[in-house]
Amino acid sequence: MGKAIFAAFLISLTASLSVTTTANANAKYAGIVIDVKSGKTLYADNADNLRYPASLTKIMTLYMLFGELEAGRVSLNTRMKVSKRASGQAPSKLALKPGSTIRVKDAISALVTKSANDVAVVIAEHIGKTESKFAIKMTKAARDIGMKKTTFKNASGLPNGGQRTTARDMARLGMAIQDRYPTYYKYFSTRSFSYKGKKYRNHNRLLGTVKGVDGIKTGYIRASGFNLVTSVKRDGRHIVAVVMGGRTGRSRDAHMKNLIGRFLKSATTGRRVTPLLASRKVPLPRARAVAAAAAEGNLIPQIRPDEIVTASVTRTASADEPEIGSADDYSKTDITDGWQIQIGAVPSEEAANILLGNAMNVGTSYLRGKVAFTEPVISRGQTLHRARFAGFTNKNAARKACNYLEAKDFACLALR
Repeated sequence: MGKAIFAAFLISLTASLSVTTTANANAKYAGIVIDVKSGKTLYADNADNLRYPASLTKIMTLYMLFGELEAGRVSLNTRMKVSKRASGQAPSKLALKPGSTIRVKDAISALVTKSANDVAVVIAEHIGKTESKFAIKMTKAARDIGMKKTTFKNASGLPNGGQRTTARDMARLGMAIQDRYPTYYKYFSTRSFSYKGKKYRNHNRLLGTVKGVDGIKTGYIRASGFNLVTSVKRDGRHIVAVVMGGRTGRSRDAHMKNLIGRFLKSATTGRRVTPLLASRKVPLPRARAVAAAAAEGNLIPQIRPDEIVTASVTRTASADEPEIGSADDYSKTDITDGWQIQIGAVPSEEAANILLGNAMNVGTSYLRGKVAFTEPVISRGQTLHRARFAGFTNKNAARKACNYLEAKDFACLALR
């Protein structure tokens, strides 16, 4: 065997063995690779064993903050006050002064790049009043997206014996934050951040060095070892991978590169066939963002195509007609006689179908046997697609369905 061939063989053998070697040599180790489009687990080792999340916690802190942005309770320019407790957090931090403020958009960048613990507490106190109350909200949100084994006790990931997670749960969070907040998720690709004259480089060294990596977060405390959640989109494939318990940042990164190189090629190309995570609550203000993501091929309806009926009527709305419609402006078709409900009007049919699927996921008892359909309408020169359910026997039944969906953060209007 020639020297070049033998060297190549050794490199290949080392790569193939490194996954099991890392797992066997390190009791803190856990890893997983998920094919986002198919939902298949391509690799797992200790993926369901409890681990300390460290600063991976801040992914959920940002998940909560993105929710506040989406709901309109804060804007990117909202200033959040720094308490003495927040200022006193252990490094890594921005060294914020008590009584000062920080804008939401700067706080996001500080968590993504610097992984600032003082900023994490500022966010927690702004949203939850206290960090402990915020942690309760974080844990509830984790359960809502299927993170069954995760418990949060703080917003930063600083050491706390009760703060536990798994590699699988962290992979789920890594997918959910992209599904639920595609616009804000882009912050995770920030390479560096400047604040008050100082420049902070992202701790995630895979950004810009591994093709297709678009985020998301590193983490370290002594009890956890070196952690990393990574999202990779390349050649029509999309995986989310998690490595926990690395002995050093360098070895963790090398192992993650190995996982990407080994398993990305096994991921599915083409259209995503898995349902969205964190999709049970999709309020109307998200409609345009959902539609934009759908147009990029990132989202698909969660109900079968044969369950959706597209109404044949396209009509022009008046200039002052609200996008959600009214009982007086509806053009009836044979399939939609009687009482019905509308949960949104969005710029694409695919986004309308997504809203219908999301509603069916949470409103099964109220929507069983109803006809889910979309209807195009022209409003102010733009074609919108109404998302509606028909087949309610009376006004009371339609209103009951609306009341339930509204409690789940959907917009809803009963009409005939």
